Amino acid sequence: MRAVLVVNPQATSTTASGRDVLAAALASVLKLDVVETQHCGHASEAARDAVRDGADLVIAHGGDGTVNEVVNGMFEVAEPGDPSMPTLGVVPGGSANVFGRALGLPKDPVDATHHLMRALADRSTRQVGLGKADERWFTFNAGVGWDAEVVAEVERQRARGREATPALYARIALACYFRMSRGEPKLTLQIGDDQPSDRLHSVFVSNTDPWTYLGSTPVRMSPETSFDTGLGVFALKKMSVHSVLRHVAEMLRGRGKPHGRNSIQAADVPHLRVACTEPLRLQVDGDCLGERSAIEFCSVPNALRVAV
Repeated sequence: MRAVLVVNPQATSTTASGRDVLAAALASVLKLDVVETQHCGHASEAARDAVRDGADLVIAHGGDGTVNEVVNGMFEVAEPGDPSMPTLGVVPGGSANVFGRALGLPKDPVDATHHLMRALADRSTRQVGLGKADERWFTFNAGVGWDAEVVAEVERQRARGREATPALYARIALACYFRMSRGEPKLTLQIGDDQPSDRLHSVFVSNTDPWTYLGSTPVRMSPETSFDTGLGVFALKKMSVHSVLRHVAEMLRGRGKPHGRNSIQAADVPHLRVACTEPLRLQVDGDCLGERSAIEFCSVPNALRVAV
């Protein structure tokens, strides 16, 4: 089996010696090429080239951003259902690793490599549905509003050398909340052919559940959503302290889905549109894509084959 291992050497939980061990183990059972990413977008380029070169397997070793880049690179040259599309393998190496954890993969890179090798030996794969935000594919979540502001600020802090810890995310989320709570809602949401909503503060879109993790704690925003369904949607009408704290507590408890008059929830959604009264930030899989005035989201069933 021909495989390409795409490694992000800057990922949180990867080391040079660890990468060498993982590559050696995989090379013992695969005809393996290794690409270490050097710049933003390099993982997409490597995955695109792997598809063009007829690879059977593309392995992403890094955080969720690396996985997202690899997936988008693969779809640059192949469509869902295309027999030329390789299988995706994932060896988590970031801080959150939401996609890998949602698939049930071990968080430790060594354990995840052994898990992948067993899956390859057993030919164990599954088809997963993906989401699209305009032209960009996403594996587990996307959002406009509060979460996108948090992601953008975390990226700024990381560029200054700060580690992306749960504490950093929590502090930034709180600061962004207070800033947004003083402003007017700037979003409208249209689910399918329904009428657009009244103005909203934030729209969160899920492709699976948990939506993300706060350290080891899963954040369950849309428990009815999985890789086998359409998208889950959760939107905030207001940013009052009481209602937001109640929603957050419900998400962290993991029992049922957030509810109340202050929010809009929907599950198994094939298509939705978010419009903004002024350009706002969009995030997908924890990466900020800049500002948009309108975004079309859609669910693509059985888009990708993953080794599990």
